[in-house]
Amino acid sequence: MSRLRAKYGHEAEYLQAVQEVLESVEEVYNRHPEFEEANIIENLVEPDRIFTFKVVWHDDKGKTQVNTGYRVQFNNALGPYKGGVRFHPSVTLSTLKFLGFEQTFKNALTTLPMGGAKGGADFSPKGKSKGEVMRFCQAYITELWRHIGAETDVPAGDIGVAGREIGYMYGWYKKLARENTGVFTGKGLGWGGSLIRPEATGFGAVYFVQHMLQLQKMDIKGKIVAISGFGNVAWGAALKATELGAKVVAISGPDGYIYDEQGLDAEKIAYMVTLRDSCNDVVAPYAEKFTSARFIAGKKPWELKVDIALPCAIQNELNGDDAKMLIVNKTLCVAEVSNMGCTPEAVNEFTEHKLLFAPGKAANAGGVSVSGLEMSQNAMKYSWTKEEVDGKLHQIMSNIHEACLKFGRQPDGYISYVKGANIAGFMKVAQAMLEQGV
Repeated sequence: MSRLRAKYGHEAEYLQAVQEVLESVEEVYNRHPEFEEANIIENLVEPDRIFTFKVVWHDDKGKTQVNTGYRVQFNNALGPYKGGVRFHPSVTLSTLKFLGFEQTFKNALTTLPMGGAKGGADFSPKGKSKGEVMRFCQAYITELWRHIGAETDVPAGDIGVAGREIGYMYGWYKKLARENTGVFTGKGLGWGGSLIRPEATGFGAVYFVQHMLQLQKMDIKGKIVAISGFGNVAWGAALKATELGAKVVAISGPDGYIYDEQGLDAEKIAYMVTLRDSCNDVVAPYAEKFTSARFIAGKKPWELKVDIALPCAIQNELNGDDAKMLIVNKTLCVAEVSNMGCTPEAVNEFTEHKLLFAPGKAANAGGVSVSGLEMSQNAMKYSWTKEEVDGKLHQIMSNIHEACLKFGRQPDGYISYVKGANIAGFMKVAQAMLEQGV
């Protein structure tokens, strides 16, 4: 960590992600001298390669615009690089290195043959026309297409990148590469996509929470749930939690949060999609449409008294003060559905108070799991039914939970899902690197 801080002191998110993993695996690592002899840690914390490039495109007025694009190929010990593409003004190299590092272990936990990667650009599709988004996507792929492929690096969606953007990038890749392969996941159902992919991250997280509660002899049915965000991930989580009998009373955006005491139903969850697809990026209109709801401006839903808290928006969105409030309110369970959704201070609070807490690399692995299943379907030139995909997703999340239990059970009986997930993912990647002579 000292060496990394000296080299990358300005990359706070990346350093945070690395430190969490190293603290978790320290004892296990030190019991394996073969890892130390091969300098596995020094090798693993650095990405294999980073592509940085300018993305030049033209807006609807014909004016030239310039953004910065990235692709971080972090580790391919277990399979082709795999990870999303994020289009958002907040994108930095530090963000993408942290996401690529996390993705490496998350993908290992799924047991599917995928390495870790992440990419993106400091571009926002919000407020742009379809033509502008298409031209940007094409310009981004023009710079990247030589470095990706179905058996090399398979990008997917993330913040700012949904089915439309995937379509534009995949269409342009086909023209340049002159091949039609499963080089992207999150594709349209009519051209190689998988059923339940948009919902998969949220679905998988709720399945994981369900396993956590069942281990404690509790049921998700009847539990009160607060969710942050209102995009694809939050939508999937709200959909599955409601289907299993929980009551979702909060969603949020950058403008504040909605409290709906009656809970979300099918109509309200469908309206989340309308909000997500609008360019306003706010949740306040929800309270104008549904009289059962109140809009609380400028605050986060973690002040509510709920049983389950699901941060679904962005990294470090739940801080130490939020964690203390959840603990005071006797929240049963917190699961990071966003990547590294909680600050280290928040995680420490949860751990000290023995709260059920699931880190993102375990809880939100459902999205990349179904992406991996999409890759399998593309390779077979075949499609599974919704029930088949959902069944495989449920089994993968169950397996991840079991892996966390194997490595996360503490002497006092507390289950550290953070340690469990980090150790399980690390051991698989480290062993593969060692066996391949890396």
